[in-house]
Amino acid sequence: MTKKICAYEDKDGFVCNEHANESGLCFWHDPNQDKSGPEIKEKLEQYARSGGQTRGIVLKHADLSQVNLVNHHKKHGFDFSYADLYRAKLDCAHLFNIKLDHASLMKANLTAANINCASLRDCNLLGVRWHECKIENIKLGKELRQQKLAKIATQKKEFDEAFDLYEQAEEIYRDLRKHSEREGLFSLSGDLIQRELTVRRMRMPKFSFKRLGSKIVDIFCGYGEAPLRIVFISIVMIIICASIYTFTGLNYQGDIIAYSPDKPLWENVSLFLSCLYYSVVTFTTLGYGDFTPVGYSRAIAAIEAFTGSFTIALFVVVFVKKMTR
Repeated sequence: MTKKICAYEDKDGFVCNEHANESGLCFWHDPNQDKSGPEIKEKLEQYARSGGQTRGIVLKHADLSQVNLVNHHKKHGFDFSYADLYRAKLDCAHLFNIKLDHASLMKANLTAANINCASLRDCNLLGVRWHECKIENIKLGKELRQQKLAKIATQKKEFDEAFDLYEQAEEIYRDLRKHSEREGLFSLSGDLIQRELTVRRMRMPKFSFKRLGSKIVDIFCGYGEAPLRIVFISIVMIIICASIYTFTGLNYQGDIIAYSPDKPLWENVSLFLSCLYYSVVTFTTLGYGDFTPVGYSRAIAAIEAFTGSFTIALFVVVFVKKMTR
């Protein structure tokens, strides 16, 4: 009699070679098999260490308290990609370096678990209990699963679904951020607050002033988490204004100096450097008085001075906030 092989195959082409039951799937990949018993923890450990296909296994409601799924003396942890761990009890579990890409940890209990260095790319983390869970160096990827699905829903003009998915993503980021702050992982919490506020912005009306204001704050300082971005924008602002002054002209010792194609190249370059100096002085609101604006340069100087004073104050606030964590 021919041995019936499990019919499981995931999106990446991985298959399972375990013996299949009547459903065509093995015990681990069959969603109808009861895995809530107390013996499931030891069975899972043995199955994983014996080289079984752990990708895509279904462990909904499984009691895996204190389970040890650390792949000792190996570079890579066990691969549980596409696994379904809905409402699984994983309190005090040892999951160091585990791979849970595209998996579901929805409403799983990770109280006091260790998932340091775990890969959680495209994993459903909605409703996870993070209390006292170790999350150092976890890999979340650029976006959560909900964000990707929300973008697809937006393209299909299913705006209610997209709004709900963005709301779920915000909740996940908020829960993770609060937990990372409690754990003292301020670098991670800084990244998470940026992501949280970004998905919150996506829930705002598309052409509203509120959304525009949120986008501007993101561009200028990354919601208070990117002080160097302010420095870069300041440099760009100074160079742009200097270029404008070169053409609109400045007053220097009673003479109007401005770009002219009839002048030698070195003279126009010297003029630009003088305008660059004036732009720096104006942006920092020092105002030495050796150069003064004329004509359209006055409006540009006023805008630059206002922007400069605001930007410098913003940099101080953001830098102090970042460094005093």
